[in-house]
Amino acid sequence: MEKIKIINGNKEYKKNNEKIKILENINLNFNSNVFYAILGESGIGKTTLLNIIGTLDNLTDGKLFIDNIDISTLKDDEKAHLRMEKIGFIFQDFYLNPYMTLEENIMQPMFINEKYNKKMILDKTNELIELMGLSHRKKHFPKELSGGEQQRVAIARALANEPDIILADEPTGNLNKENEIKIFEILKDLSKNGKCVITVSHSDRVKDFADVIFKFKEGNIEIDENK
Repeated sequence: MEKIKIINGNKEYKKNNEKIKILENINLNFNSNVFYAILGESGIGKTTLLNIIGTLDNLTDGKLFIDNIDISTLKDDEKAHLRMEKIGFIFQDFYLNPYMTLEENIMQPMFINEKYNKKMILDKTNELIELMGLSHRKKHFPKELSGGEQQRVAIARALANEPDIILADEPTGNLNKENEIKIFEILKDLSKNGKCVITVSHSDRVKDFADVIFKFKEGNIEIDENK
């Protein structure tokens, strides 16, 4: 099922009265049940593209559709509601609250979701903790967890509101090889279970897990035919 479509997408910034093109006439489709990897050099626009898909940034020209909704027609509060319902974000730096336990960090997104009552929040949190293999750590604080464990907490938090789309920006950048493989395995399993997973990564190891690989080069994106 098609989840995301970008039509003739352009993105540019102004710097010292000069226009800098980040994306140039991008046309992309992203579907459910697929793990996508976007590769490319640092500073070339990968994170910008992820932020546009996540409705945190806007195209300069062109159209972005999520579930056939034209994002350009939405007000800021409508975008925020769409993000809450449909998109889970995973970052390189985890962004866990150091003063909250593992389970409290996972609960956070559900507190602003009207569909959850207290019992549902507790049940969903326990379900996600078990899914990530962290039941023995639920009362621990982030500083008591390894980097791999912290990233699994961040993934669980991203799944709290049951989004269809997972956006991961360098999710293994701070991890060793063993934990990197574990995180890519989790993302692969999420795609197999119906999620549209889009990962920006510098690691070639993601190629062993991704179904589709895009190469980002000079404002354009091409499918890696060597996958």
